[in-house]
Amino acid sequence: MTGKDTSGNLQNQVDGWNSAHPNEKVTVIELPEDADAQRQQMVQNATTKSDAYTVLNLDVIWTAEFAANQWIVELPEKDFPLDKLLPATVETGKYFKKLYAVPTTSDGGLLYYRKDLLDAAGVKPPTTWAEMYAACDKVVPATPGISCYAGQFEKYEGLTVNFSEAVNSAGGDVVGEDGKPNVNTDKAKAGLDFLVNGVKDGRIAAKARTFKEEEGRRAFQAGELVFHRQWPYQYAKANATDGSSQVAGKFAVAPLPGMDGPGSSTLGGHNFAVSAFAKNKKTAVEFIKYMVDEKQQRANLEKTSQAPTWAALYDEPSLVEKFPYLTELKKSIEKAKKRPAVVKYQEVSSAIQEAAYSAMSGQTTTADALSSLQTKLESLTK
Repeated sequence: MTGKDTSGNLQNQVDGWNSAHPNEKVTVIELPEDADAQRQQMVQNATTKSDAYTVLNLDVIWTAEFAANQWIVELPEKDFPLDKLLPATVETGKYFKKLYAVPTTSDGGLLYYRKDLLDAAGVKPPTTWAEMYAACDKVVPATPGISCYAGQFEKYEGLTVNFSEAVNSAGGDVVGEDGKPNVNTDKAKAGLDFLVNGVKDGRIAAKARTFKEEEGRRAFQAGELVFHRQWPYQYAKANATDGSSQVAGKFAVAPLPGMDGPGSSTLGGHNFAVSAFAKNKKTAVEFIKYMVDEKQQRANLEKTSQAPTWAALYDEPSLVEKFPYLTELKKSIEKAKKRPAVVKYQEVSSAIQEAAYSAMSGQTTTADALSSLQTKLESLTK
């Protein structure tokens, strides 16, 4: 049970398993692209204790909620090559130090940019927000039909990610090391102001506030954006030479910019877990072992440019040559900040989305949005 496979490669991997295991067939059931809608359907399934689904492809942040509610089972650590995986990704599969999910893909935010346009303007890739906007001021007036910057700004999980990155990239925290909310601060305000002011001055186009991952990807590939905050999966699609991308060979990637220097990504990715109500738990564990194996992760990286969790793949010269962003991506993942790992995560995320969207829409000030958010988060994390 998985979100819509926008990579187009999951069925290929499953076909490989099915060919080798004809008596243990795996069927892919796709849910919507929207992460919130995916979670809703998985929760509905779990609360009815249905055995219709066996392996759940979970966003990394859902582990705590699903484990705490006993919707997924603890997994035997010895059965998986955890020592070969990026440590930050392994931690996302644990709840109270016990393994409940295995990371099969990771994710770190990257800044995609039109290298051809920056080169023509004599501009280097930006490391700060101010540099990025200054680059736009040179490029946009000379390039009809193009906008400066976009991310994932629709009111859904992607906005939680983008808000968190903005706060962290300004030196703030959404939730501190002590587990307490910390958004009513000057640094958090600076992060939200970056997004709000971008909308006000038009550097973030009005339609970008409706963008999820795929809307933004299509806009970047159509040549409508100078800069785009996006996950690694976009790289292969934007470089396609079949006519689907207008920017193939014209773009590059860089670390996310921040207020005073390189920014901080939110840790993304997906983990495979086993439903507590499934009948075929043993087969499920074997299938997860197959999917997390180096061979499958390598093949998936080569076909889709999705971020693997197998650490050695990031340092392999042939892969780095083909995917030059891998070195920066590994750093991004290792330094990435987690979203709040709380049992009531969906309520926390919804509160963040409401605050950020209201401020970016001009319905409230950043100060009032963050003050209200602080109060809500304190209540949700008691």
